[in-house]
Amino acid sequence: MTKLAPPPSPNRYTPQIWGQMPLRIKVLYVTTLHRTGGWLAEAFAADSATEVLLEEAIGVTAALAQLREEVFDAVLISHEAEVLDGLEFVEGLRAGGHEEPMLIMGTDPSADLAAFAYEVGADAYCCVAETTTRSLLWTFARAIERFQLMRENRRLVQIERQRLAQEHQEAERLLTEQRALIVELERIRETGEHTAAITASAAEANDLEDGTYPPPEPSTIRPRTNAQPTKCDLPERLVGHYRELLRAYVVMGVGNLVDEMTALASLLADAGISAQRTMQLHVHVLEELIASLGNRSARHVMNRADLLVVEVMAHLADGYRRRYHKREHPAQQLQLPGFDAQVPSNSLNLRAA
Repeated sequence: MTKLAPPPSPNRYTPQIWGQMPLRIKVLYVTTLHRTGGWLAEAFAADSATEVLLEEAIGVTAALAQLREEVFDAVLISHEAEVLDGLEFVEGLRAGGHEEPMLIMGTDPSADLAAFAYEVGADAYCCVAETTTRSLLWTFARAIERFQLMRENRRLVQIERQRLAQEHQEAERLLTEQRALIVELERIRETGEHTAAITASAAEANDLEDGTYPPPEPSTIRPRTNAQPTKCDLPERLVGHYRELLRAYVVMGVGNLVDEMTALASLLADAGISAQRTMQLHVHVLEELIASLGNRSARHVMNRADLLVVEVMAHLADGYRRRYHKREHPAQQLQLPGFDAQVPSNSLNLRAA
């Protein structure tokens, strides 16, 4: 009968420094008729570190049947090259989608088979002559902990992917709403131009008695699909400048680019760029930035971009307000003192004489 090496010390106290051993471990022991699991069950029972529920499966077929019917914390495979090749069995289980922690135990030295065991997907290889009961239990505990961490990591990765997908969908929804806002501004502008043209022609003909105007013709309004990317007809240099401003604003945040935004608003106001075309510029640059994010988060970019366009619109409105005030109240040349006094009458008589 094969026996595990005796423990190095009779002391049962194990300091829990890096991890904790499970209170109960359910293990499937895959073996052959030449090496049954009675001796292994006795070894586990003699160690009080944890409770081990050992179920034995003779042969590969019985092991596969038990794996289909029950859930095990770990699988221990007795490696016998001539009868049961543990390496091939583990490789087949991994190829079939089994993710349970798997350990291979045999009589060959660990230096000969440990690397091959890792290559086929096993968590460890234990040599019977070199392994103690406690070290085997801790090997089970480490393998189970690794399996749980991998499963938790996959779950968190999936949640993160779902969150990023939802953020990109939310960003696309906001961009769609902003495109719809641009379309609505275009419709309002064209409706106003059409109404002004009708008013001017009606005033010349003097036939507007009730003050009502016909609605704009459908041909003058060109609706655009919201899902279609926004096109910008502004100079590429201005587009590039706004692109760099948006990237810097995403990083630096509010209050750090006041001078740059004031200069941009003055430039837009001097060029006569309307709020609609400014919004069109913003959405065009934001679409490019969102598309370049890939799998990265879009929520932070959208939040900062919304703040940027609000600030730009505020500076632009203030710039147009100042220009309107200057136009309504132009600067006047003040007269010098004494030039506005009345000319004496005797001086007028002398000039007449």
